This record gives sequence, C-alpha cells and structure tokens, in this order.
Amino acid sequence: MKILVVDDHVLIREALRGVLKELKGDLAIVEAQDSRQAEQFLAENPDIELALLDLHLPDRSGLDLLRELRDRYPAISVIMLSASNERDDIARALELGAQGFIPKSAPRDVMIGAFNLIFAGGIYVPPEVLSRAPSALSKSPPPALPPSSAAELGLTERQMDVLALMMQGKSNKAICRALDLAEPTVKNHVTAILKALKASNRTEAVIAAGALGLQPPKGSR
Repeated sequence: MKILVVDDHVLIREALRGVLKELKGDLAIVEAQDSRQAEQFLAENPDIELALLDLHLPDRSGLDLLRELRDRYPAISVIMLSASNERDDIARALELGAQGFIPKSAPRDVMIGAFNLIFAGGIYVPPEVLSRAPSALSKSPPPALPPSSAAELGLTERQMDVLALMMQGKSNKAICRALDLAEPTVKNHVTAILKALKASNRTEAVIAAGALGLQPPKGSR
C-alpha cells in the first residue's frame, strides 16, 4: 500500500510516518510539502491508494485539493488532518468525500484507532463531533431510541450498498460505477437513506450511521 502525506511541517510528517509504520510495516510513504508537489507525486505514482491532506497548505486550501482528488483520482481514499477540529471544516471535508478527519492534537492511540477504522473501510469522525452532531450539523433531533439495525430503519439491501459507499466517501458518480446503477437510481437511494437517518445531507447521514453503529452486510449485492 502506498500513501501520500501532504503537510508543510516536517515534524508532523515524521509523526504520521511513525504511526503508519507502526500499523503497517510494509507501507510505502511519499511525502509532499504543498499541493503542487502533491499533484506531481500523484501523477508520478498511479499506485497511491491513500492521501493524508493538511487542511491548511502553504499554497492552497486542503479542501480545494480534496475536491480535485475526488474528481481526478476517485479511487484514492483521502483523510483530512488539521490543527483544529472546527465542526464546519469537518462537515465540509466529509461532504467533499473525505474518508475521515483527524485532529493533529489527537493522542497517538486515537490516531491509531482512527487509521484502523479507515483501513477497515469506515469513516472516522472525532468523537466530540459525534456527541455534538445534532446541534452542530443538523436542525433535526436524532431518534429518541436509535434503531439497532438497518432493517428497523427500513433500508433495503441495495440502499445499504449505497450507504456503505457513502461511508467510504464515494460520490454519486462513483457509486453508479461501483454498483452499475443509473445516476437517478442512486439519487433516489440517497434520498431514501437521508430520510431513514433523519438527515438533511450526506454528512449528517454518514455521522448518523456511524453513531448508530450501522454496518453494511458483507458480500451484499
């Protein structure tokens, strides 16, 4: 597995390298100090599978680079890193397709847990954001008694397939390609998922699904 780390601080890159090597010793890590260098490395390394992006790069917003990655390299998973954990930044990153948002202030064991979750196909959101999600990211309160399964929410097996890809940060177009579905069909499924999770957008849906502990069925089609 090859990972691109984009951050202008050498110490941060070294710390991330140490955490990643502790998790997976066979990782290949490429480091870039700004978006221009990151774009060059992405063009030269088509086998990059994961990119860690600083929210604030010296030559460009990390969110802008995230948007470009989702358009040009949809197969690459992206994790945003930041010295802050502002709720608006986290919500925006998830809306743009990030697979997680890790504060640089997070303890080493928290970072390890976050990376493990993401490597397993999940989306990491700082716990404090999950606890504040109803007031911070949604005008609608969550259900008083969270359902224990997707079936109780009324989600179909195909909708769970779509939700699984949403939780991986995939766009509607990427979901269409992955499931061989027409875009209007995917949009209908996303609408049903938002309604079932009482969410007004994809970010709220992903956070709600994670908070409820929903897991897509393995081997679903």
